[in-house]
Amino acid sequence: MASRREANLAMAFQALRALALSLPEATEAFPWDHVAWKVRGKAFCFTNRPGEDWGFTVKLPHSSGAALLLSFAGPTGYGLGRSGWVSASFDGRRKVPVPILESWLLESYRAVAPRKLGARVG
Repeated sequence: MASRREANLAMAFQALRALALSLPEATEAFPWDHVAWKVRGKAFCFTNRPGEDWGFTVKLPHSSGAALLLSFAGPTGYGLGRSGWVSASFDGRRKVPVPILESWLLESYRAVAPRKLGARVG
């Protein structure tokens, strides 16, 4: 049986997965034992399946500066942080700020998707 912390992370993951896959032409792939949500073959979010912890990585060309001020966020490794990619990590002890992550997911989708598809997302 999952702990309360794991259940908190799983609920956040499921909410974001539902949003990601509702976006125009979004797909799901499983590279490197992770989950990637993509649009036309280009990833707009990398995540892992939640367990005792959970991570979430998105491209934030407009809000990365503000995002990096939050205690749970940091620049993505492998030099991606210089390009506006931000990673967030959670251990389930506190409620995951799903509305913030939803806005980041949408910004990342718009940054990666072709313009016509990105314009269809509010």
